[in-house]
Amino acid sequence: MRSANLLNDFAFKYVFGEDCKEANDALKSLLTVFLERKVNHVVVKNSEMVKDYTKMKSPRLDLLVEFDDQTTVDLEMQLRQTKDNLLNRFNYYLARLHGSQDMEGKSYSQLKETIVMVFFNLIIADDDDICSLYTMRKYSGIPLVKDEKEDRMKLMTIEMPKVDLNKPLEDMNEQEKMIYYFLNCHKGMDDSKIKMMVEKDGVIQMLEKRVETISDDRWKKIIEDFQKLHENEERIELQLELEEAQRQMKEARKDKEEARKEKEEAHKEKEKAHKEKEEARKAILEADKKVEQMARKMYEDGFTLEQISAYCSLNVDEIELLIKS
Repeated sequence: MRSANLLNDFAFKYVFGEDCKEANDALKSLLTVFLERKVNHVVVKNSEMVKDYTKMKSPRLDLLVEFDDQTTVDLEMQLRQTKDNLLNRFNYYLARLHGSQDMEGKSYSQLKETIVMVFFNLIIADDDDICSLYTMRKYSGIPLVKDEKEDRMKLMTIEMPKVDLNKPLEDMNEQEKMIYYFLNCHKGMDDSKIKMMVEKDGVIQMLEKRVETISDDRWKKIIEDFQKLHENEERIELQLELEEAQRQMKEARKDKEEARKEKEEAHKEKEKAHKEKEEARKAILEADKKVEQMARKMYEDGFTLEQISAYCSLNVDEIELLIKS
């Protein structure tokens, strides 16, 4: 086993992003395979990242690639899932990248294509598609624009765990072979498929030469140091996630407390309404009782039933029942 591992963020960006012909050729091959279009000329806009890594405060580095037609690709190796929604995050990256174009004094028809391409070492979609291209569409699936070339914002996801690593090499397509190499290049020639690809596949042969340049002890130390930076960033990110979770929990408790108070207030209002209703019922009973007493007294004093009825708002039959009871 060797130390080089293309799942390592720094190693991935070094192999494809260093300012040299070999890295540039490897990058063009990668983009040709996954974008499925011939790539003749690309420039890494931030190739200095592999030279000054020791000065970096954060190892989260985007590999920004510009084609000769000024199409820009943001290339990244994403190793782990986070509580933060990954697709939302990369949609944000895409919007930020697309909006960074200088359009002062220009027509919007001059906007260049921007692509965020992310290699995931995890599964994010419930289907069998290894490579997925996301564009702007209606709910019904109809594209926003008629001509695909006019759709200039694209998010491409490559879900590496969906590759069947046990599939015979001759049955793998170019994308599957490259992903297999990414996942297993640390094994070197100990892996029979890697060995066969290096012997017969020109693109993998090119990648192997790049990986070999970071397989000695010197690079092992650099990669380990970079991994520590990466792990430190992950700890910071996890801490932020924890703080966010605590904030959300606090908000949830606050909402729950407010809901409890509202429920108590509603209960009090209900009790108050019930009390008022009961008091009203008692008042009616008391009034009825006084009317009955008055009717009896008037009868005893010699008033006729008709006179009592007119005074007490009771009919004659009610008064007769009342007197007899």
